[in-house]
Amino acid sequence: MLDTMRKYGMTLTLFAAASTGMTAAIHLLTKSTIADQAVQQQKALFGQVLPADIYNNALQESCYVVEAPALGKGKHKVYIARKDDTPAAAVIEATAPDGYSGVIQLLVGADFNGTILGTRVTEHHETPGLGDKIELRVSDWITHFAGKKIAGASDPHWAVKKDGGDFDQFTGATITPRAVVNAVKRAGLYASTLPTQLSSLPSCGE
Repeated sequence: MLDTMRKYGMTLTLFAAASTGMTAAIHLLTKSTIADQAVQQQKALFGQVLPADIYNNALQESCYVVEAPALGKGKHKVYIARKDDTPAAAVIEATAPDGYSGVIQLLVGADFNGTILGTRVTEHHETPGLGDKIELRVSDWITHFAGKKIAGASDPHWAVKKDGGDFDQFTGATITPRAVVNAVKRAGLYASTLPTQLSSLPSCGE
């Protein structure tokens, strides 16, 4: 009986070791592929919020880390687009903290003169069929920010129509679009302050 238990114990140990080794090997083999895919997905997302003809630098290599209340709590990444070494625009990670079901993560492309060039939602937990219309796969609502200029912090156009602004709200879900509009506005206003900060911002690699 004892020999049988030892035999089964040894078998289980060998099986566990083999499984662990196989998992580690698969992880090593796929790690670079997964990383490459993440880089390509990020590049494609950048292409949706920033026109390709306004910059010619390697955008993903021009990354800075900022802490700004306008963008939400914690640290956010900012990517500076340059045309022939001259800063032209930025892609900004921003957070809308006041979504209906929690925070909404955004990527905002903006120039330094108050114009939004594009916006995409990268993460949210809004109600399917209502708040999820902020997703491009569900509706084109998020595309309506492109080309809109912010005339200042008190610009009345930057609100949902229910609040007297220009942006549509969703039937039964005003909180979600209101949160996104406000977050995009704050990110656009923050973008206009970036040129004077660039020399002091830490890069993402530091």
